[in-house]
Amino acid sequence: MTPRAAARLALATAALQLLVACAVSPSAGPEPTSAPRVQLAGANAPLSPQRSAAFVETLKNGGKPTSIFDRHLAAEQSANGSALITGNKVSLLQDGDATYAAMFKAISAARDHINMESYIFRDDEVGKRFAALLIAKQRQGVQVNLIHDSIGALGTARGFFESLAAHGIRVLEFNPVNPLDAKVPWNPNQRDHRKLLVVDGRIAFLGGINVSSVYSGDSSTVRGTREQERQPPEWQLPEPQQQQRQLQQQQAQTPRDQLPWRDTDLQIEGPIVAEFQRLFFDTWLRQHGEPLPPRRYFPPLRRAGDEVMRAIGSSPDAPYSMIYATLLSAIDSAETDIALTNAYFAPDPKLREALRRAAARGVDVKLVLPSRTDSWLVLQAGRSYYDELLEAGVKIYERRDALLHSKTIVIDGVWSSVGSANLDWRSFVHNQEVNAVVLGADFAKQMRAAFERDLGASREILLAEWRRRTLDHRLAELFARMWSYWL
Repeated sequence: MTPRAAARLALATAALQLLVACAVSPSAGPEPTSAPRVQLAGANAPLSPQRSAAFVETLKNGGKPTSIFDRHLAAEQSANGSALITGNKVSLLQDGDATYAAMFKAISAARDHINMESYIFRDDEVGKRFAALLIAKQRQGVQVNLIHDSIGALGTARGFFESLAAHGIRVLEFNPVNPLDAKVPWNPNQRDHRKLLVVDGRIAFLGGINVSSVYSGDSSTVRGTREQERQPPEWQLPEPQQQQRQLQQQQAQTPRDQLPWRDTDLQIEGPIVAEFQRLFFDTWLRQHGEPLPPRRYFPPLRRAGDEVMRAIGSSPDAPYSMIYATLLSAIDSAETDIALTNAYFAPDPKLREALRRAAARGVDVKLVLPSRTDSWLVLQAGRSYYDELLEAGVKIYERRDALLHSKTIVIDGVWSSVGSANLDWRSFVHNQEVNAVVLGADFAKQMRAAFERDLGASREILLAEWRRRTLDHRLAELFARMWSYWL
């Protein structure tokens, strides 16, 4: 490294350290002093202590020591303090085609109401199909209520939403960019990043998929060639070879806008649906949406399956992020393995420390992260933390040949979470998010199988290789890291 290059790197590092020192981690809330008695609730009321104990016993399976499930059950209760809901059915949906098909089927069967909340709602082919179906249901007397984020829908013509409203659909714009349209104190940095659909108060969908044609497709059909798998990563190559590789990629690599998006959603039935319905109405009321027509928004809900779940919503108006607190608690409770997939990884100091601690106590920590993305700054900011995580024993993999957009985690084969929250400052500090936690070995097996498929389509990042990356890559990471709080 030349003296001038070394000076540039030292200056950038000093500026970064100054900026990071001034940043404040998102608050995870009060630390629990002791684990309270675990409370479970069914379709109508909390279960008795005897029934709760019996139900927990039925969940202790899958070859794991029973203490692991007990530990996560107690930790989950400690992090939230509310009842876990039993008797739910959960279906894992992979990628846009499967998710949209399930949503269209549920919407077509709606008889009373449809509540939908989406960060992005495009007026493209997929958006128009949703619109046509929602308008058709509204004409049949099914009340449709829609929340869309103002920033997320900037690329959508205003007339698109006006057309929906003209047919009787109640449309609410979250935190309008135009302050004259705001019904609450204007704060354009606070966004509604949730993706939530509730049909008839009986079936819910949530996860990472917005309403946009970019999510159409199946990422499982795309795999790299053996030649690609044998090639060393770009950051390991000398600069002349890097330039040659980049030229080859420009000529042969699939353009980013043609890559399939890899995402994960859930379809949920059972008593927990009422909790997701309440989150929708909480947003509607806090944004001062117009009064909604009366419907059976909270019908009686019967047992639909065997899953124990918790619905978790977070909002920048809350004292701390419940999703963030729950995630830290689950990671700190991990005993055997953590399998984490996330689209936008720019972790704060507490989360990085939790991952390092887990690896230090022998937990097998694996992260599947993007290799290509629609946010260059977040990608580079996340990569700036690879050194410290790899050195601590965390294993990092980058998904190839797809735009990774999933936000999932499975721990110890018993604790799983899927939702809209990324692992970055924006999700934990500035955004409204919604996640679901599922406790149990059966669903965790499905989650682990999906993780292994992503792992098979990923390249492992090795510490020795990573440390041979060029100065240009390091400077890009440092620059992005300085902006990570605002990304």
